[in-house]
Amino acid sequence: MEALHVYDTTLRDGAQQEGLNLSVSDKLAIAGLLDELGVDFIEGGWPGANPKDTEFFERARTELHLRHATLAAFGATRRAGSSAGEDPLVAALVDAGTSVVCLVAKSHVRHVEQALRTTLDENLAMVRDTVSHLVAAGKRVFLDAEHFFDGWHLDRDYALSVVRTAHEAGAEVVVLCDTNGGMLPHVVEEVVADVIAATGARVGAHCHNDTGCAVANSVAAVRAGATHVQGTLNGYGERTGNADLVTVAANLQFKLGLPAMADESLRKAMHIAHAISEITNVPAYSRQPYVGASAFAHKAGLHASALKVDPDLYQHLDPSLVGNGMRTLVSDMAGRASIELKAKESGLDLSDRPDVVAAVLAEVKELEQRGWTFDAADATVELMVREALEPGSTRYFEVESWRVMTDSSGEGDAASEATVKLVADGARHLAVGEGNGPVNALDHAIREGLAKAYPEIEKLELIDFKVRILDASHGTDAVTRVLIEMSDGETSWDTIGVAGSILAASWRALTDGIVYGLMRQGVPRR
Repeated sequence: MEALHVYDTTLRDGAQQEGLNLSVSDKLAIAGLLDELGVDFIEGGWPGANPKDTEFFERARTELHLRHATLAAFGATRRAGSSAGEDPLVAALVDAGTSVVCLVAKSHVRHVEQALRTTLDENLAMVRDTVSHLVAAGKRVFLDAEHFFDGWHLDRDYALSVVRTAHEAGAEVVVLCDTNGGMLPHVVEEVVADVIAATGARVGAHCHNDTGCAVANSVAAVRAGATHVQGTLNGYGERTGNADLVTVAANLQFKLGLPAMADESLRKAMHIAHAISEITNVPAYSRQPYVGASAFAHKAGLHASALKVDPDLYQHLDPSLVGNGMRTLVSDMAGRASIELKAKESGLDLSDRPDVVAAVLAEVKELEQRGWTFDAADATVELMVREALEPGSTRYFEVESWRVMTDSSGEGDAASEATVKLVADGARHLAVGEGNGPVNALDHAIREGLAKAYPEIEKLELIDFKVRILDASHGTDAVTRVLIEMSDGETSWDTIGVAGSILAASWRALTDGIVYGLMRQGVPRR
């Protein structure tokens, strides 16, 4: 088997995702992370057709220093009725300065005739002229055969003629594209095998996820002989997205034993996937295979009992291979083993403290009956365990009282003011905070009140706030659940509060988040 190409198109095809808008600086930052991940090729965009992409390639020459990956420019074959040497978009591909160019060409007869509005022979000439022109200019040329699988089913002979033409003109790889994303793995495997046997070309696969099979289709293509796979980080892309490149690479490497990426690179996969999520401002998907926060999370008590004996009993892979880790979720389904494993994740050994395990388990089950949920509130669970182990160990301050007032002048925005009375470091603190809403005002007030006793609180930032109404049929009398995510700039944690009032629920989650943050920094109680 030829060396496998792992080709990333996050910056071009992935950027077509609804709501995703990347600046040139964003693209440069993502390219650096993709290089760190160990992909072989990074498709930077379409120079000449898109001013932002043209600027990206200009800046990449001096600002992007790739250690492993090769940058590729994307473009189309020449226009019908012209020559490759006179086409300004083909010239822009040469001017982009990349050693690799990836061309897109039609391989579906209806697309040729109805979308390009040209003849089948002219389309083949467009492929031949453009590929040979770029090869003569010293470029390595890949060709994306757009709508190939659908085109193969409609007119196999013509689809194969596009592959042969590109291959004979000097294209290094012809990539078979499931552009509409409608294929299934057994079909992909059949078509790829047929193309290789009929043309002798080196073949790649570019799969979309409209049937939920993009990853499976990519793996099927490699099994059939493809030696080049394309995809995007986190499965970004238009409609339902492209093949998730990390999942494809991990499946090839760990399940089929094919060298997709270096082991040390894949160990950074979770970090890089989440870092790119931060840049794109698309929240990381917790159930994403391999790198999702829930990918190796276990909830049922039966699972936890087995995991306590041997983690591999309920895991298909050592999560550290992709930079992830095992998590135990605590809920009303939890047994004693779940509590012990959860404590162990925090460095706490409860193996000889059955009394603590029983107390925490009873508290969890009782609270979940009242609407609490600890699946996404690991920090709150850890505080419960620590308090049960050593009563008072999490009491960084005492709360005398708090209150919030909201004033509105009619049609204008309402202003909120919070007052808190706290005891910390042996002194009583009264603080007032103003904010954009009552919770924001409470956040400001408690920070102001604790600033003298715990100046380390400055490092803590509230980064997410979620509210859910329980038993909504009760209307405004319903119980409210609040989840808060906080960060110290290095990591983040989640806490929960449940109460009849959204403010009371927010207060509990907010104070727990601050206590946990101080504890994480090793701040002693004062």
